[in-house]
Amino acid sequence: MDSYDEKDVPGGEEQARRPGPDAADGGPQTAPGAAAPAPTSEDVNPTGEPDATAFAFGTPDAPASAPGASATPAPDASNAPAPAPGVSAPASADITAHESPAPGVPGRGIAGLSLPYQVAAALALAGVAVVGLVHIAMVFLHVAPSNTVTKQHGKVVDDWIYPEFEQNWKLFAPNPLQQNIAVQARAEIRMADGTRKTTGWIDLSAGDGSGIRGNPLPSHTQQNELRRGWEFFINSHTDDNKPNGLRGELSDRYIHRIVMLRLGARRDGGTVERVQVRSVTTSVKAPRWSDEKIDTRPYYRVVPWWTVTPADLPAGAGSADERTEAGR
Repeated sequence: MDSYDEKDVPGGEEQARRPGPDAADGGPQTAPGAAAPAPTSEDVNPTGEPDATAFAFGTPDAPASAPGASATPAPDASNAPAPAPGVSAPASADITAHESPAPGVPGRGIAGLSLPYQVAAALALAGVAVVGLVHIAMVFLHVAPSNTVTKQHGKVVDDWIYPEFEQNWKLFAPNPLQQNIAVQARAEIRMADGTRKTTGWIDLSAGDGSGIRGNPLPSHTQQNELRRGWEFFINSHTDDNKPNGLRGELSDRYIHRIVMLRLGARRDGGTVERVQVRSVTTSVKAPRWSDEKIDTRPYYRVVPWWTVTPADLPAGAGSADERTEAGR
């Protein structure tokens, strides 16, 4: 390679005659044509920043720093710890994977819904909470001893509780019910030609039971109306079926309407004029592992005949034949 004289470089001769940075202190000067030494700590100005001219003189290809700007050295990759064998270095995407979403990105849950849906969800939750609190308060007032609130608003509490949320203790009774009670009825029918005939005993409890079996959501009426009506009748009558005061008379009208609602005002082509009701009570048989002796013979309680009046025909107690045809 051909050598060149510093005179060939613009300003080279003048630069060669210029003393080096250590000339004032008697240090070695740069020889003509020799490479410039690397900047030392003495090239740093009093503010602690590297001298831009020194870097420009030593590395003519490097861009000079802007006046007043500090030179930030690039990170030295040689000092970084090497990853373990078989483990790849984490990518920048992995570092920010668990950071919170950027502003403007929708969140999760209710916060991710639009404003109208957020309002609708809040109103729905508030409604459920209000209904739950009201229900708890009503049940508490129902089971609590008599007080000022129940005396003034007892009808409101009863309307809320009955019949869906009725409270009783039969499940926890020391001697739970161990009998099967079936309510049956028969009717005396006047035919169109003036003749009368009497039907056989119709098992009303069996009709309710057939509507309950296999039904995951049976009607509360099918489960309890006839059973509770008959209990009301028995508890308000003497053993010879005489009513005990006003409650007995009320239970008479109640059981008459329940029976007529099931039999219908017209049946078998005639008009129902009289009805008789009875109950068949059968004790539940003792299990095989028990030594208890139980009489399983049926016990009958027969109520005298009573004549059907317009007051015994509630709404819906139409013709039984019409209801049968409608159900087909």
